[in-house]
Amino acid sequence: MARKQPDADRDETVDAFHEAVNMTAGQLETWLATDESRSVGQSDGGESVGHASGRRIIGLLHTKKADLTGDDLAHMRKVVGYVHRHVEQRPGGDITETRWRYSLMNWGHDPQK
Repeated sequence: MARKQPDADRDETVDAFHEAVNMTAGQLETWLATDESRSVGQSDGGESVGHASGRRIIGLLHTKKADLTGDDLAHMRKVVGYVHRHVEQRPGGDITETRWRYSLMNWGHDPQK
């Protein structure tokens, strides 16, 4: 069985990341500055995991594919996994002002797009 080439892994990860993250860096930056963004997610009293991830996603969106590090690619895979899992847990009814949507948006995915 042939192993994937590292470039193929990189391309797959980057493509999956850009499919999962449907907000631009500017949209995400604006969102992260809201009270709604800071009101959701798991935290130990400080910044939530999702909010911190959102800040990192902004940087990743500005990074050229060739400049991505192994840590960057690992975070991109984490984002893809989170978005895919969370989308499957969609609540019924109007999701516009739900903690579920706000949490996804912290991870760069607006389910209303």
